[in-house]
Amino acid sequence: MKHARSAAPRALVFGEALVDVIDGTAFPGGSPLNVAVGLSRLGVDTTLAARFGDDAHGDRIAQHLAASSVAFAEPVAGAETSRAEVSLDATGQARYRFVLDSELPRMPLDGIDLVHAGSLGAVLAPGAAAVADAFDDPGARLRSYDPNIRPDLMQDHGATLDRVERLAARSHIVKLSDEDAAWLYPGTDPDDVLARLLALGAPLAVVTRGGAGCSARFGGEHLDVPAERVTVVDTVGAGDSFMAALLAAVLDGPLGDALLEGRPLDAAHVEGALRFAARAAAVTASRAGANPPWTRELARGA
Repeated sequence: MKHARSAAPRALVFGEALVDVIDGTAFPGGSPLNVAVGLSRLGVDTTLAARFGDDAHGDRIAQHLAASSVAFAEPVAGAETSRAEVSLDATGQARYRFVLDSELPRMPLDGIDLVHAGSLGAVLAPGAAAVADAFDDPGARLRSYDPNIRPDLMQDHGATLDRVERLAARSHIVKLSDEDAAWLYPGTDPDDVLARLLALGAPLAVVTRGGAGCSARFGGEHLDVPAERVTVVDTVGAGDSFMAALLAAVLDGPLGDALLEGRPLDAAHVEGALRFAARAAAVTASRAGANPPWTRELARGA
């Protein structure tokens, strides 16, 4: 999507910003924060609508966002910054225990080309109301959503599924992992989950399967794209890097306009965006922590 009003597309990401505490060390994290950083590193003018405090953890988050040129709401004086205590299993898969502030700021939507939301902030009160209002705004902009399920904090399955499906129905792009799909729709084949998301109204639905790659449905089309082969250090943030790169590719090419205008999506364009996203996820998985790639790193692998 190319716009005369700005040199780069503009994205607004809603959701939690927190620190991941791994072996006693705090790293800025949270799925929406990771997506915002990933988008900005790939040339998208990005603002993060998140709430965090002016404590030491909040200072670390602010420095991390500034280092990747992500704009953000002012830290809240006296507030405690959310955190996730992370443990890694023998395969490098991350597990989380959260201390969460689920409030989110409301941000202006003028001039925004893409609104993205994900994970806890999209479905937990009171922040979910700000996300719902942004997705219900009638402006001509793309909307994307990643449920990024955290079962420990989404314990009411029925209520969570209802909110997930309401956001999916308002989205142009929905990306979820196979683990998300299994939690939301127990016993349902992931491909049938994608069909469900399309039936709700999302024109493009994608499920990621870790090392097995990803699958997408759009219109009457189905695509499978393999994962890139890398030596995995850990998987922290890999799905968020996939999401960010997919959105950057959509904004930078013809898919964005086709989605906004309700036109059929070209399979070659979708495949190119998915392969770009898979490359970004592979780079992140090849190094420690949620460290999404910069444009120059993906260009080297083209």
